[in-house]
Order: sequence, then C-alpha cells, then structure tokens
Amino acid sequence: MKKNNPTLIILAGGKSSRMKILKGLLPYKKSYWILAQMDAFKAGETVCIGLGFDKELYFDAIPWLKNAIKEPQTYHGKKVRVVINQTPEFGLLSTLQAVLRGIDNFSTPNDVLILPIDVPLLKASEVGKIISEENEVVIPNYRQKNGHPVKLAVGFWKSLLGLDPQDQNARLDVQIKKLTSTAVSIVNVDDENCIQNLNTPESWKAFISKLPPE
Repeated sequence: MKKNNPTLIILAGGKSSRMKILKGLLPYKKSYWILAQMDAFKAGETVCIGLGFDKELYFDAIPWLKNAIKEPQTYHGKKVRVVINQTPEFGLLSTLQAVLRGIDNFSTPNDVLILPIDVPLLKASEVGKIISEENEVVIPNYRQKNGHPVKLAVGFWKSLLGLDPQDQNARLDVQIKKLTSTAVSIVNVDDENCIQNLNTPESWKAFISKLPPE
C-alpha cells in the first residue's frame, strides 16, 4: 500500500446512549450510516471498524461485518476489517488501541485517519488536503475549530499502544498536546462536517434536514 494511502479507522464502539440507537445503524439514504461513512472514503481502499458495545446489533443488520473479524471483506471496492474492543467501557481510546493493534498484526503499518462514527467524513477534496500533509499528526480545522478525521503517522500511533486506557491521560488529544508544535500540522478545510458531532436525535435531524433531496 502506498504511504499516502492511509487506512480509515471508524470508531463505533460506544453505547450511543444519547442517540438511543447505535449511530452506525441510523437509517441513511436507504442504507446505514456506517456504510455511508465507508462509501464517502474516496482516498483509499482500506477501512477498519472498531466495534464494542452491542456489536451483535451491527452483525444482525449487516451480517458480513461479522465475517470481517476473521478476514477482510470487500465492500464497494474497499477492503474492510472489523476489530472488537473487549473492554469498551474503558472509552474511545481503548477502541482505538484495539483497532491499531489489529492493523499492526494483519497488515503493513501505515498512516491512519481517525474518524468517530458521529463525525461525517469530509468531502474527498478536503480529505485529500489532510492526507497530502506529512507530519506526525495532521488535524483539520474549520473556521478556527479543530475536528476530524485526524491523521496519525505510524510512529505516533504505535506510541499509543502502550498507554493504560484507564489512565486519566489516556486520551488522544492529551497525547497530541505532548508533541512538539512542529510535529503537529493544522490544515484548514472548507467543510463544516469537520466539526459536526452527531450524538443526539436533534443533531441528527438537523444534519439530515440540510441534505439535498435525492
């Protein structure tokens, strides 16, 4: 795989307690939101999904995801892997660590793009800006606000594997702040999806209302 062709990591291991339904299974254009997130990834061919709480609901809705635990599954031209976080109660970083360990085991380590399930992936042109910037960490910024997806270079994300997910400093943002300023690039993007946070029924309804008619 090319160095400039990172793996997209979709973090979907939470309870979605405020949304009242697993965010990845929200109905979206006659499909599911998690599939739409994969479809939106035009800049690479490998996607790795981190699941945790209520993973069986994902498997009931999209059966081939269960097969992707053992071996890559092809979805719309992309190679998709699924990694299960056995301790999702430890939070987002524990799911990220589980996925990163999986990537370290079953593929050649590569840069990764980190995308929480509740942040819509940016349009392809803006994702391209993030990918083309070379640094330990690359963060997109929309109108003075940082967002996602964040790109992590191999050397940096490997350093996350040794963290204790129960430690109060075991957060991606905290670890990024420990880096020197020259190791972090901020890239201005022209897509407000960068700072979306679709974690309540109200935020989802507002997001859907802005979509163009099919």
